[in-house]
Amino acid sequence: MSDLLLKEMDEVSLSDPKEGEEVGGGGHSEGSERSFLLVDEHENLQVRSEGEFLRKLDCREVTGVKVLSIFGNTGDGKSHTLNHVLFGGEEVFKTSAQQTSCTVGVWAAFDPAMGIVALDTEGLLGASSNQNQRMRLLLKVLAVSDVVVYRTRAERLHNDMFHFLGSASEAYLRHFTPELRALSTRCGLEVPLSSLGPAVIVFQETSRTRLLGHNSSVSGEAEMLLQKRFHDLSLCTDAFSSVQYVGTQTVAPPTDYLQLQCTVRQQVKNTASRSPRRPAVVYSALQALSDRFCGEISDDKVNIYSFFPDEYFTCSSECLSCGTRCRNGMNHLKDGIPHRGDGLCQYAHQYNNKVLICKRCYEGGREVIVIPKTSASTDSPWIGLAKYAWSGYVLECASCGIIYRSRQYWMGNQDPENSVVRPEVKHVWLGTEAFLTDHQNAAQRVLDGVNYVIQTVSEYSTGPTKAVTSWITDQVAPPYWRPNAEIIQCHSCRKPFDEAERKHHCRACGEGFCQACSSRRMPVPEKGWGSTPVRVCEVCHRQGGAPTTTQVTSVDPRGLMARRVTEAAQSTLEMVTYAVDYPLGFVKGVARPDYWVPDHEILHCHHCRNTFTAKMSKHHCRACGQGVCSRCSAQTRMVPSRGWDHPVRVCDGCAEHKGSL
Repeated sequence: MSDLLLKEMDEVSLSDPKEGEEVGGGGHSEGSERSFLLVDEHENLQVRSEGEFLRKLDCREVTGVKVLSIFGNTGDGKSHTLNHVLFGGEEVFKTSAQQTSCTVGVWAAFDPAMGIVALDTEGLLGASSNQNQRMRLLLKVLAVSDVVVYRTRAERLHNDMFHFLGSASEAYLRHFTPELRALSTRCGLEVPLSSLGPAVIVFQETSRTRLLGHNSSVSGEAEMLLQKRFHDLSLCTDAFSSVQYVGTQTVAPPTDYLQLQCTVRQQVKNTASRSPRRPAVVYSALQALSDRFCGEISDDKVNIYSFFPDEYFTCSSECLSCGTRCRNGMNHLKDGIPHRGDGLCQYAHQYNNKVLICKRCYEGGREVIVIPKTSASTDSPWIGLAKYAWSGYVLECASCGIIYRSRQYWMGNQDPENSVVRPEVKHVWLGTEAFLTDHQNAAQRVLDGVNYVIQTVSEYSTGPTKAVTSWITDQVAPPYWRPNAEIIQCHSCRKPFDEAERKHHCRACGEGFCQACSSRRMPVPEKGWGSTPVRVCEVCHRQGGAPTTTQVTSVDPRGLMARRVTEAAQSTLEMVTYAVDYPLGFVKGVARPDYWVPDHEILHCHHCRNTFTAKMSKHHCRACGQGVCSRCSAQTRMVPSRGWDHPVRVCDGCAEHKGSL
């Protein structure tokens, strides 16, 4: 051990530990009246309120203060330096001659002479647990400081100091500036805390080595040499308002702190970058940073080649599909900001993380995600079910409307990814359900639609069935047929049609007739119906066909084929009330969406906790997917987040949810 260090240690108090102090110098004296533990080694604030902070500092009447913090390696005399520079040698911050670290966490004291809140920090390179959290704590202290002193006893400035300050500058700009800007707005500060970081003073004490820039008569030579070292190491100090060098050579103790004291006083009086602020603002800044950047940091996810890696300050969530880490700041979900990952993701079948983006909107500079659905948002459940059964699923853009139907044509339907949408694979984050609104629950929606149709037909009338039948008829009718909506009365007897009465078309003339006036049958090959007898009206039957014209009627053969297929299957809608006898439970397991709890796992109602019996029906909430009883799922609501565009069964808990489900 050098003579200098031995002489310095002779000045340190070697008395027994004070009452309340850990044996072995594990921390500052709890009985100290002028300093107190502000933040412990686990990043927990030990002061509960602004009032307690002001009381412990004894500065309730002070209107403006500046914050000075000190950094350096363990054993370099940081606490000793603060005591001599600010408090005239009084042991405000505890010092110790023991091997264990004297300062654990962050301690604070107030110097009324210069209006400085002094923060004493734990030394670097110390053997301690929670090293990642303690390093992050140091940067929080640096962020709330106006003046930072980096104390070193190294005979030559080591690269570690430059890497520490350079990494701190980069992390300050990347992670802390937005938080400090928001705080300055809330506190109404004229000069934002984030405009410029603290002023840095590099204080080097040597015993035999000459000081930096000692042989130069040029003012600021030492600072230029510091900046050159930063540049040579590819580091920058853009976050700091200034970087100054103060050196002292101590051949024989005590250390001369006069030049450091003068430099600190000049920085405190300098208001070019930062003005003194209320002590309460200092506490608010530290509290805001503590709330934002907190939590444990896993060693296996930290970049060991940086003093302040991004892992200290960014969200720890990882994409379930590709493993990419979220690039947003910690606790960003509290602000309603979703997870964000850099780079492309990879598709995973179990997460179904491919989305479709409207191509027209994308080319216009907007990203609008479209979801395959059974029906358009403007369709009623009746018409929506009929259209789904006939034309397949739809893609509906919030701006462009319906942009695609999977079976819009009888043949030649294009893949939507080649025509109207742009596929993109998205990141998947734990706890999010962004990709559950795909067509995976289309089968269940059809079953629900069939049940809805059955229930409505049974409880009300056959009117809706006729409406669906009329719509399908119009969709596939030959061009010469009169639309059902225009047929109000029989074309022959002029009798008005009742709501439940079926309208028939003459295959020859295309007009609408009642059953009695269109009971004749005959071949109509000139209209494309071939040699098979089909329905015609009395007039066309007597005349042997429709009235002759000088022009041959052109009929699209694909339209007639569509009509033939429809006539063969049209009786299905008329018999829908009998579908209740079909064992829907047999196909329920196949149609079950992925987010539904399987029936065999549902032993009791998720809401009332009553155990299911053989006579009790199990129902699924369309919002949360849990199994509930009939009494706890009597309400219906639309659940657009799951793809249900019409009112469906939801549990009482989801029904009480305000806003869209």
